[in-house]
Amino acid sequence: MSTFDPQKVSTKFLPPANPNYPVAGRKFTLTHSDLTGDLFLSVGCMYDVESIDQQMRDEVLAEWRRDRYGRYHLFGEVYVDGGEFSKKVTERRFNIFRKEMGTALKGMLYGDQPYLSNHSFLLDAPIYIQFNSTYPEFNQTFYFGTLRDYV
Repeated sequence: MSTFDPQKVSTKFLPPANPNYPVAGRKFTLTHSDLTGDLFLSVGCMYDVESIDQQMRDEVLAEWRRDRYGRYHLFGEVYVDGGEFSKKVTERRFNIFRKEMGTALKGMLYGDQPYLSNHSFLLDAPIYIQFNSTYPEFNQTFYFGTLRDYV
């Protein structure tokens, strides 16, 4: 991924989701091509599991959630490992996800731009990404600011 290029983002909507619906529960599946640098964003009420490469597992999943006070936040997760990788490989994956998360978030922002234009209050919602790993030091949740930080 590395450098964000808006020309390399393609978005597909999984019905019944569309550029305006839903707000709570809106889910994002972001995948990419290592060869071309293209980003593929699926927006729906469910994750686009068919687009996930089960060998690579380098997707970013995210969802708009409301807390008990009615405030929205973007909660995401990445699959660092499930025990199948050595600690060295897991650490490398962890570091790549950390480094590339800004590009992934820009891809989501750009790919769902019409929606965010109609729901601009979401630009100030906090972003939390869970890094899922069997190694405790890589199994962490990080705060990534707000979408406004990636505009």
